[in-house]
Amino acid sequence: MRTGQEPVGVIGVGYVGLVTSACLADLGQQVVCCDVDAAKIARLRNGEVPIHEPGIDELIRRNRDRLTFVTDLRDVFVEASIAFICVDTPPLVSGDADLSRVNAVIDAMPSSADGALLVMKSTVPVGTGASVRARLDRLGRGGVGYASNPEFLREGSAVSDFMAPDRVVIGSDDAANADRVARLYAGLDTEIVRTDVASAEMTKLAANAFLATKISFINEIANICENVGADVSEVARGIGLDRRIGSSFLRAGIGWGGSCFPKDVRALKQLAGNSGYHFQLLNAVIEVNEMQKRRVIGRLLTRLETLRDRRIALLGIAFKPNTDDTREATSIVLAARLVAEGASVVAYDPVASGVQLEALGATVAGSAAEAIAGADAAIVVTEWNEFRALIDPTLRATMRRPLLLDGRNLLDPIKARAAGYEYESIGRRSG
Repeated sequence: MRTGQEPVGVIGVGYVGLVTSACLADLGQQVVCCDVDAAKIARLRNGEVPIHEPGIDELIRRNRDRLTFVTDLRDVFVEASIAFICVDTPPLVSGDADLSRVNAVIDAMPSSADGALLVMKSTVPVGTGASVRARLDRLGRGGVGYASNPEFLREGSAVSDFMAPDRVVIGSDDAANADRVARLYAGLDTEIVRTDVASAEMTKLAANAFLATKISFINEIANICENVGADVSEVARGIGLDRRIGSSFLRAGIGWGGSCFPKDVRALKQLAGNSGYHFQLLNAVIEVNEMQKRRVIGRLLTRLETLRDRRIALLGIAFKPNTDDTREATSIVLAARLVAEGASVVAYDPVASGVQLEALGATVAGSAAEAIAGADAAIVVTEWNEFRALIDPTLRATMRRPLLLDGRNLLDPIKARAAGYEYESIGRRSG
């Protein structure tokens, strides 16, 4: 633990902001956490954690004396002279990032913030640092410093990603400001990458675009494997052992989603277009991902001939396991398409809310067993560990037709078929 460091502010207490706050507190910092959502702040003051993220509850409990939760931005700069901006930057219809929340923070900066350092952790387009600097100057806040420190946190493993990162990227045109940010990470055993602001901004977008490209690539390979009799799991294992390629993000499935990949891939594509460059590769990455989700419907139609009046169970609502986040989740796309085809959709997730699916006409079950009972088909949409229990003949027997489409290659094909399922997976032999 380190003590005596300057207090830190965190503006925006969503996934990134709350994890950043809790982890900095665990490293010994005093942290003032600010959010405009008064209800969220009230819950946090009462010890309630508004997100599902492994390890975050314990971190907040352990560091209660280092965490202060406020709703007024002025309270941040009473204590802190360095503040992370962690607000949402959702995509606009045009594909550009919505920076209205970032701009609202800049516009609300109190005079007491003069001399403070703003650190951008939100994912923003390249050039945002320059525009923020200009905005601060126009508002007479020339004494406020600025740095970029993009986050590389994966939902479901965000705490470990923060505490044991592959690298920490700091973009600043002022060495002293970069030093201030670097000191906050002094307790971590990792490489500090110092660069300019624009390069730091681009690093975040490029990293997520590359990872999304790997997933779309292995999904294309999986589709070919189905046609030629190869097993994508074996192919991924074989190519992943090549150190130039690596094994991560080579798991075939029914498409990526979440709050980062879709938004960041589109943002980089839009950024390229705005600069006069046509990023053809990213167009293909996005198209492959959308088609991968829709291929599921075709596979069901091949087996069931029609989806009208068929009961289809969706196992998993969150975009990935160990989170309750449903942003850009594959389950939403599938539910919408299935309902449009006349199917009766029943979904279940151990953690995530099914409100969005209910709005589409789906029903939310209280357990996986309840979801598949009487179903004509079940789809593993999210690879929650509890769905491994599907390898049970008594569960299979409750289905009207034991058709199981494993959209995440979670289950052992031999065991699934031994349990009596008509089992299909992604890129693996169907028989």
